[in-house]
Amino acid sequence: MVCFKITTATSFVMLIFLSQFSSVSFGQEEMSIGDTIGTNKIITIGVTIVSSSGNFELGFFTPNNGTRYYIGIWYKNISPKTVIWVANRIMPLSFPELANAEFAIRNGNLVLLNGNRQLIWSTNIYSAEHNSVVAVLGNDGNFVMRDCSTSRVLWQSFDHPSHTFMPGSRLSYNKNNKSTRYITSWRSSEDPTPGPYTVEINPTNGQFRAMWKRTEEYWNSGSTWDGDSFSNMPYNIPNTTVNYTYINDDNEVYFFSPLVISRFVIDVTGEMKQFTWLDSSKKWNVFYLQPAQPCDVYAYCGAFGTCNPRSTSVCRCLPGFAPRLDTDWDLDIFSQGCVRKNNLSCGNTSAPFKDRFRMISNVTLPKNYQTVKTTRAECESTCLNNCSCTAFAYDEDECITWTGELLNLQQLSQDDHRGRNLFIKLAASDFPSDDQGKRNFFAHLKSRDNDLTNEDDENGIDVPFFSFESILAATNQFSEANMLGQGGFGPVYKGKFLGGREIAVKRLSTQSRQGIEEFTNEVLLIARVQHRNLVKLLGYCVKGRNEKILLYEYMLNKSLDTFIFDQQNRTVLDWKKRFNIILGIARGMSYLHHDSRLTIIHRDLKTSNILLDEGMNPKISDFGLARIVQGDYILANTTKIAGTCGYMSPEYALNGVFSTKSDVFSFGVIILEIVSGRRNTGFYQCEEATNLIQYAWRLWTEEKAITMVDETLLETCNMDEAIKCINIGLLCVQENPCQRPSMSNIIVMLGGESMILPRPNQPAFVARTTVSSKSTTSYTKNGLTITIEQGR
Repeated sequence: MVCFKITTATSFVMLIFLSQFSSVSFGQEEMSIGDTIGTNKIITIGVTIVSSSGNFELGFFTPNNGTRYYIGIWYKNISPKTVIWVANRIMPLSFPELANAEFAIRNGNLVLLNGNRQLIWSTNIYSAEHNSVVAVLGNDGNFVMRDCSTSRVLWQSFDHPSHTFMPGSRLSYNKNNKSTRYITSWRSSEDPTPGPYTVEINPTNGQFRAMWKRTEEYWNSGSTWDGDSFSNMPYNIPNTTVNYTYINDDNEVYFFSPLVISRFVIDVTGEMKQFTWLDSSKKWNVFYLQPAQPCDVYAYCGAFGTCNPRSTSVCRCLPGFAPRLDTDWDLDIFSQGCVRKNNLSCGNTSAPFKDRFRMISNVTLPKNYQTVKTTRAECESTCLNNCSCTAFAYDEDECITWTGELLNLQQLSQDDHRGRNLFIKLAASDFPSDDQGKRNFFAHLKSRDNDLTNEDDENGIDVPFFSFESILAATNQFSEANMLGQGGFGPVYKGKFLGGREIAVKRLSTQSRQGIEEFTNEVLLIARVQHRNLVKLLGYCVKGRNEKILLYEYMLNKSLDTFIFDQQNRTVLDWKKRFNIILGIARGMSYLHHDSRLTIIHRDLKTSNILLDEGMNPKISDFGLARIVQGDYILANTTKIAGTCGYMSPEYALNGVFSTKSDVFSFGVIILEIVSGRRNTGFYQCEEATNLIQYAWRLWTEEKAITMVDETLLETCNMDEAIKCINIGLLCVQENPCQRPSMSNIIVMLGGESMILPRPNQPAFVARTTVSSKSTTSYTKNGLTITIEQGR
């Protein structure tokens, strides 16, 4: 429910009912002792109170199975758990303190005591009557402490909100005592400590506004109240299930929705979202969001993070920095920002190397800077010698410097005139070491005529260089026991550095047809792209002419093909996991095609190049054949067509023409393989088809497409989603590339619940080459390089 209230001229108050949820993990099933805390009723670990309607519960909880414990209120019957109030936000209990901790009424106050009977939190009010005080959890989620002898309300949680407003609570500004009541976001998804974002009333004009640390306003509702809504904040939105009623009487002005559960959220990301509860699907539905662009939220990507509104992965850390909280970044929560990978040497006279600057092009400059008139060389020198200086920019004769954290950086397009060059100070160790093999490698780079390289590559590539000796130690001299697999490029080993960091080591074989060109291509390309669904390149090594090695993040579950084509492993991937894998691959490919600063065509997208992390999240790998193009279409070098049989589009395999739509074709094959659990190049004689595409098309035309779903999915499969995936897969493998959807459109198709998809046209049927070997085989004929994959 959304509510605004305007009072007399001497006291202006505005109310808005909001709520925000946070997914939290709880322990074993709690025991309820009713809805009241009194003299003889207390809350301990595992004990809760529940409102008489059964809607709300109060007790101890810990977010995401953490080590900090809080007293809070949450929806009892909505999953995931939705926390609406937290008592001890600033002072959590540690696990040792939890034993014998209690939440009770003592001397007329609600108090939280740890196991040592030390006071952690209190309502801190004066009450003359101590024995008649009780606290009741109401059916509206309000926790009210009363004097039973007079029924007088002594304290209530609605007057002391944390991050959520419920119907009946207030977001207000009191003109008489100048007090402000506002809500504050959590610091992170695992930490209820007050975060940087607040929602409050502007005391000057009465606008509803969102702020960062109560200093930077990044959104407001607009000052015009037309009797129905604010100018920037519509509520009676057509074609939704929310039907607000507007009431204006002598006491108040407000909206309410008596039939629909709705909530308005100030998220940990700083975004405000309006949700409605869909009882049919048992989930929240977002139908209103502000700001419309995430990058309009101040410091959306946190300190030392850059925001790119055109990218699927909106935030990324500046070179030389890494996410402060990987768990938050995995959830697309970036407000905690980034931290340095290596400390600066400034002030350390014994440091062997000095700090250096790296240029970041086409960004908006942060606020809170200092300026001085000087030369470019003197500007750089001043910042370098000032240990507090983190970055500088130079424009004509004006030197602009920053100290401390860099906030609110936004990556702009090349043609945006607002873009400036920013020089950030980094440690010398953030730049690759000057090894002889590295020098030979970059000498090769500079001899290439390739869009990937430029004269600054040696200093600009953001990929660490590792010594061959360190890799030998990590892999136990490339021990066979550490081998993870064998590809056309050579073997892949599991390695572990001294600090315990596990890695995957891809060692280019001297017999491999993938030479220095493919190796160089992969190093430079992955160094310039970053997305949660792309495998992360951790480093590389070049030694002499023969040793070329790539170091990747280690993927515990190896590749997708080891699951969907294996009779035992396939049962691990239920429908929800498979659909999430399809969506993750689509997001990664959309980033490559549309959202990165480069337009990248993978050219070898297949199930064996989709790696799965511990949570079964897909990561696209193997960029040795990838190409950067200008626009959507380009003619390939017809003297060397490389790819994998069954995944290559017909226009590429036959005519040497490749485009982003060639990757779309490969993606369509992967969708059909994930849904069916069968290879495109398998045997389908009994189904009167030469490959999976033809088999799927025949079932589609006979309106029997659902019968191709993997039989192991029958218990978990969402049939509507399965049919949608088959439909999208067939759209992707249409013979005419122009008729295939773009990857960005595919994401929209996958996410839309009520979208009507176009019917596919007849796909391209590519004849299968029969190979009896169980290994992966490559061959070249007339300049056509094809990899044939068989079952493991």
